[in-house]
Amino acid sequence: MIAVRLTRPWLIAALRRSMRVLSWAPVGAGYTMADHVVWREVRNADLPIGFDVERWFADEMAATYPGAIGMLTSRDIGTFAQGAACVEGVSAQCVATVGLTNGEAVGERRPWGPRDFGTINIVVATDAALTKAAQLEALSIAVQARTSAVLATGVSFETGPVTGTGTDCLALACVPGRLRYAGLHTPVGEAIGAAVKAAVTTGAESWMQWYQSARQGAGG
Repeated sequence: MIAVRLTRPWLIAALRRSMRVLSWAPVGAGYTMADHVVWREVRNADLPIGFDVERWFADEMAATYPGAIGMLTSRDIGTFAQGAACVEGVSAQCVATVGLTNGEAVGERRPWGPRDFGTINIVVATDAALTKAAQLEALSIAVQARTSAVLATGVSFETGPVTGTGTDCLALACVPGRLRYAGLHTPVGEAIGAAVKAAVTTGAESWMQWYQSARQGAGG
């Protein structure tokens, strides 16, 4: 369902066809018909205080990938991870980049301070034909799966165990249809949860190796 191509500074997730994508991405948020979801890798220095990031990114997307859903991350896009699952004939595939240096514990924000804006960006696609309501429910399952995988890492900051980051972005793609339910009891909910959990788990393991190496290199 998803073909992945890395062309720095872009990571391109090509969907098998035009699909209805639900996300809160910086470009293409809401319910949008699209056949690509793309990541743009940036460094903190690329986004100084006062810089109009939204306008800049909208212009970049319009010039490079018009009509695509666009997400931003400072995580190395070459570390992308994938997961897939099939349950009772319903398939799901996920692509994720995972950084936790911008991690937060839900319900209590960390004090503001300079830090690398590593984040979790996810696209998951299913071949289940969903109503808009079911797609919204399916997106909630993807969020649960992300959180479950992050909690399993045991990463914790001063506010508590990390449940996500302050700038996570998820996009869920499906074909429009009549399937009304996509919760934890359903095959599509199970498939989406398993695919996302697998991808985020792999990505988080990669981030932890990088983070530990960076701390040792800095004498931390």
